[in-house]
Amino acid sequence: MTPPIVKRYLLAVDRYKWAIPAGVFVGMAAAGVVASRPDPAPVYQANALLVSNRPPIAFSTIGTEVRQPIETFTSDSLVPKEMIEAVAKEVGIPPLEVARNTKVEVDIPKVAKGATVPTSSSAQVDVSYNDGDPNRAIAVVQQFSQRIVEQSRLNNSARLRAVIESINQRLPKVSNDLRASEQVLEEYDRVEGPQLLAAQNGTLIGAITGSQTQQRQLQLQLDGTNAQIRSLEQRLGLDPSQAYISAALSADPLLANLRAQIQQVEAQISLKSKDLRPEHPDLINLQKQQQTLEEQLQKRAREVMGGNGSAAPFSSTVRQNSSLDPARQQLANTLVGLKTQQEALQQQLGSTARSEQTLRQQFSVVPNRQLERTRLEDQVRLKKALHDQMQVKLVDARAAEAETVSSLSLAKAPSVVPPLPNATKSIPLMLAIGGLVGLLVGGGLIFLLDTMEGKFYTEDDLREALRSRDVTILGSLPLVKGWDVTDSPVLVRPDSPYFEYYERFRSKLRLTENKTLRVILLTSTIADEGKTVSAYNLAIASARAGKRTLLIEADLRSASKAAYVDLATDPDSIVEPLRYYGQISECVRLAPEVENLYVVPSVGPQRQAASILESSEMRRLLEDARGRFDLVVLDTPALSHCNDALLLEPYSDGLVIVTRPGVTQESILTEAIDHLSETEDHKLLGAIINGVDIQLPRAVEEAMMAQSHPHSVTVSGRDTDDTEEMNQVKAGRRDR
Repeated sequence: MTPPIVKRYLLAVDRYKWAIPAGVFVGMAAAGVVASRPDPAPVYQANALLVSNRPPIAFSTIGTEVRQPIETFTSDSLVPKEMIEAVAKEVGIPPLEVARNTKVEVDIPKVAKGATVPTSSSAQVDVSYNDGDPNRAIAVVQQFSQRIVEQSRLNNSARLRAVIESINQRLPKVSNDLRASEQVLEEYDRVEGPQLLAAQNGTLIGAITGSQTQQRQLQLQLDGTNAQIRSLEQRLGLDPSQAYISAALSADPLLANLRAQIQQVEAQISLKSKDLRPEHPDLINLQKQQQTLEEQLQKRAREVMGGNGSAAPFSSTVRQNSSLDPARQQLANTLVGLKTQQEALQQQLGSTARSEQTLRQQFSVVPNRQLERTRLEDQVRLKKALHDQMQVKLVDARAAEAETVSSLSLAKAPSVVPPLPNATKSIPLMLAIGGLVGLLVGGGLIFLLDTMEGKFYTEDDLREALRSRDVTILGSLPLVKGWDVTDSPVLVRPDSPYFEYYERFRSKLRLTENKTLRVILLTSTIADEGKTVSAYNLAIASARAGKRTLLIEADLRSASKAAYVDLATDPDSIVEPLRYYGQISECVRLAPEVENLYVVPSVGPQRQAASILESSEMRRLLEDARGRFDLVVLDTPALSHCNDALLLEPYSDGLVIVTRPGVTQESILTEAIDHLSETEDHKLLGAIINGVDIQLPRAVEEAMMAQSHPHSVTVSGRDTDDTEEMNQVKAGRRDR
């Protein structure tokens, strides 16, 4: 069996067969040109050697640090274009010739494993120039050597000036930052300094202690006052409010007069009630007089108490409460005074407690303020250190300007190497070598062109790539011959010999891990891989197996292919696609030539295909199709063109990728599989290899040709009509 790589290379040779004879011809032609050329004139090579140069005395450190070491030099940096033009002008040679014949190499010895790092003195720069005139070669090398040494000195000086300029640019900002930090610290000390000082010298703690002592004294006075109030309340049987009211009422002479009059009237009523009946006029007049005096008593009590008597707690017993004797009246006044003193002490105690709380809050934030001040001090200290360091660097860099020297010095004066004698030429041998080299170059060119193309040209390559990515291969579908296609590129005829391959594909889908596959999504990585034909043939295979099958053309970016099964599209659907998909009974069509096959033709091409696929009408169509049909096949656009397949993938039970030898790109297929496999949200069922060249029995092929083209003439078992042109035309329709 031929190895896959050999088979692939043979296919590449067949595609690029012109490369081998072209390579042989070019190789032999080049060898002939080289052999026919006369012997060149002798060429002299002038050489010079430059080594590292260190200053004998160094008073600054930055000069040594900024100085460019020889290890960092390159050929391009040592010999810029301007230097080549200057040397060419000096010696009178075209700049292109000088650049072509000049060679500058930086030789840095390699360090063996375990050896010490070589010093800069071990590195060197070799300058050489080839010319037919030895004197001119020496002049060119001498010019390059002098200019390279001078250019190195200028580079070191420029680097020092760049350092000085950089420090001068940064120094004003650093100085401003330092002054700003010092001002912030000064402002903080001005605002928070007194409290921090009071916390440090104990003043704040003394104030808190004094406040606590004052609270204890006030509390003792308040306790004594409360004891006196309780003693007087027990002796009087009144609280302070009642004592105040009783004392006020007892001290009023009008109330005392009214109370005496009421007592006289009550005495008269008591005497006359013994001899007279209650309805006697005298008793009635006395009762009215008593009532009037009672009302006057209540009115006067309200006037004495204020607020129309509403503040009196026992206004209904004015006679009893307004009859205190002088001793009890004095005790009541004392009780009222003690109550006033109690309230004053309570206010003083609360005010002192609040003052203590304020002092404690101030004391509690002292540590944070101390930390903040420490932070500000650190900022000032760091910025001061940076400022001082930059000042030191600036002084050191300015001192280094006087010590600037070149990093290179001339170790070996320019000298000329004698030319070597020309070797004799063998024309047949050179032609043979040229032909062999051309043959190898042609073969390598074929391999390079095949590699750069990046396609899978064999079924074995596709199988190996899919297996390396752990992708299940669900089947190898055949390349349908042109004479098996009548009106459409799908297998409408039930006796097609290719039908069994799609039946195997359908059966293998049923044997996957997901046993309840109802909605299958077919897509591809790029166009022309045959996903639409594969979707139609899979649906036809399912329908012929007795399953109610629905094919939904979800590629809304291209026209419908419903004509494959003799279905016409609705001309109004492209104008109102959402209304089209919303009416399920109208968008689902029955294929006339295949029993149990239903098709939803595409409304494409649409400019807003993604919004239509994400619409609620499309979602309801898919949900309804899942419940009505045994299998739903979704034909979606290629993954490299858009993300329509990924928008519909959540509504399906799995996704199948269609590949095809000679069309599928390796990089795009790998990227698509990695994207689908990196998360568990995408259900990749596997892949199919479409367009495989399967050899049918010769009798079957002849029968198919005779059935499809009964009037064609067969010569040596093949049709002589223009089947090749028909194959190309119909294959183009199938690839869409």
